[in-house]
This record gives sequence, structure tokens and C-alpha cells, in this order.
Amino acid sequence: MTEFSVPGSPRDIARAIEEYARGQGRVSALVVPWESDATTVNIAVTSVKADGWAIEHTTLGTVRLNSVGPNRTAIAVLPNDVGEPGPSTLFRRFAADLQRHLAGQSGDAGHAGQS
Repeated sequence: MTEFSVPGSPRDIARAIEEYARGQGRVSALVVPWESDATTVNIAVTSVKADGWAIEHTTLGTVRLNSVGPNRTAIAVLPNDVGEPGPSTLFRRFAADLQRHLAGQSGDAGHAGQS
């Protein structure tokens, strides 16, 4: 699990994460509204593999956003155990790139931590 914080509301950070994932093209990031509330936003991160009409989504992990004060959001990046090295590596790379991207956007060190 990776944890860090950035300035901004959970909803604004969620939009930024969705846009970042869309721009990268390697994964999809979608807000899961039924697992979110006024102070917490959960985002599913998936890889998509298409073969003709068949589309396979593999859930790589979750990004959980929590409001931790006025205009500040704590971010927890939680990988799923998919049992294969490829998807796990893809998610770890996305998480590291996302942390750098969000910290760079805000000019904030991100108060990072990993466990």
C-alpha cells in the first residue's frame, strides 16, 4: 500500500486521476459511486484487454481518497492480488507515476509513505 496526500478536494483529485489514467492509456480509473460518500471517493483501477468483440477487465487495485481537512486529500493506493506479475507490475508503475504526477501538479512533496 502507498499513502500520500495532496492539496484539493477528493472529487477534484478523482477527476484528475481519471484524466491522468485516460491520458496514459495503460489503465482505466473509474469512480465507484456506491463505495463513495461525502468525504471518501473510491476509484477502481483496471486494465482492459480487447479481442474482437470480447473485452476483459482486470481489476488491478483501488485508489481511496479521503478528505483530511480544508482542501487536502489523503490518497491510499491499494493493489489487488491478481496472482500474475504483469498486472501487478502495471499497477505499481501506475501508482508511482500517479504520485509523481499529482505531487508535481501541486508543487507539493505529497507527505508520502509506503507500507
